[in-house]
Amino acid sequence: MSAAKTEKFETSLRKLEELVHKLEAGDLTLENSLKVFEEGMKLVKVCESRLSEAQKKIEVLMKDKDGKLVAKDLDLEEEE
Repeated sequence: MSAAKTEKFETSLRKLEELVHKLEAGDLTLENSLKVFEEGMKLVKVCESRLSEAQKKIEVLMKDKDGKLVAKDLDLEEEE
């Protein structure tokens, strides 16, 4: 499994934000901008994958005995 696949969502998002700031600063050459953009797109895919996995887990946790999605109250105090 590649390093990008095992990277945590928060870490990928933080790196993506850093790359966006670099691009927004406008100090990079065209070639470096393209490299940063390419790296950013890879991180976007990692983040999208992690979010999709989380959504699937949530849907499984929210299914009732008939397999229908139901809204459940989330008691945050229990998790702390």
